[in-house]
Order: sequence, then structure tokens, then C-alpha cells
Amino acid sequence: MVFEKVKALLADQLQIDPSEIKMESRLFEDLHADSANVMIMVMDVEEAFNITVDDDVLPKIRTVGDVVNYLEKTVG
Repeated sequence: MVFEKVKALLADQLQIDPSEIKMESRLFEDLHADSANVMIMVMDVEEAFNITVDDDVLPKIRTVGDVVNYLEKTVG
């Protein structure tokens, strides 16, 4: 469920086919996101899951799986 929501947000933000997004997909290298895309994704995630992402988490986010794992720990 969390992965599907993150995948939809990323596909919309990056204008790519959702089928291209896997748990192991690297945001920058594989999905060609830039820092602005990641910041918008964080804002979208915060709104969609009604949370606040701590700034110290951002440097640790490299893959879609990192985002999903963080959300699963945060929102349960």
C-alpha cells in the first residue's frame, strides 16, 4: 500500500511510467530525479501521509525502498 502510493507520487512528479519504479530504483541514478524533484516528493509525501519528514532523514534517502521503509516505520 505504501509502495503503491509512493510510486504514484513519484511517477506523477517525474512524469514517468509507474511500471519503471521499483523498490530498488535509485532516485537520482535510475529515475533521474534532481534535488528539486526530491524536495517536491517530500512535500507530497508529507501531505499524503500527514507527517513531517525530519531534515536529517533526507541524506539517507537514496532509493524508493528507503522512502517506503521510512514511511512504514513512521506511519505504521
